[in-house]
Amino acid sequence: MALFLNIDTAVDYASVCISENDKTIAYTETPTTTAHASWINDAIRELFTSNQLSMNHLDAVAVSNGPGSYTGLRIGLATAKGLCFALRKPLICLSTLEIMAHSVKEQAADLICPVIDARRMEIYTAVYQKDLTTVRPPKALVADGQSFQDLLADHRMLFTGNAIRKLQPVIKHSNAAFNTTRYNAANMPYLTIKHFRQNQFADLSYTEPFYLKAVHFNKN
Repeated sequence: MALFLNIDTAVDYASVCISENDKTIAYTETPTTTAHASWINDAIRELFTSNQLSMNHLDAVAVSNGPGSYTGLRIGLATAKGLCFALRKPLICLSTLEIMAHSVKEQAADLICPVIDARRMEIYTAVYQKDLTTVRPPKALVADGQSFQDLLADHRMLFTGNAIRKLQPVIKHSNAAFNTTRYNAANMPYLTIKHFRQNQFADLSYTEPFYLKAVHFNKN
């Protein structure tokens, strides 16, 4: 049995879980949406302690690596990298959009479209088949009534994520359905073990968050 720590801080809430192979065995999440940095290290330590597990027994650390909140992604990846360096364990980076698609695939009739709020009317999105084959790769776009009309003409699509409130007023097609399920780190183990078995590990020194859009820092 392989043991993993799964970290997700990509959106406006954060969660971590410990998994054996593809099964979640321990889980916790933050009660707030603004304290990822101060919460995460203590949360991980307490999760292992309360379940009488040792981080030394981990086989890898997985992180939801974007797209998403710039600050959240930096916190999650920095935490994962720090643990991997200290414990000499491999790092697994997962697509946040793919995790979201996996979380609702049992409810989908055909295509799955995860959507993440990217401020104003912009969203981060991708489109997947039920088996998580990519139909459209991740991209940023301004949502309007025409955004997915070509796919909706021939496919039923399940939209999920924290940006569906932007889509519901503008996408009125009968093939569109909206799922309000909130994904979390407990939806990661299926993808984590898949990457582990395929030796799909990230470079500890050079891997950066998948921001999707360029990051602009205030020079003042």
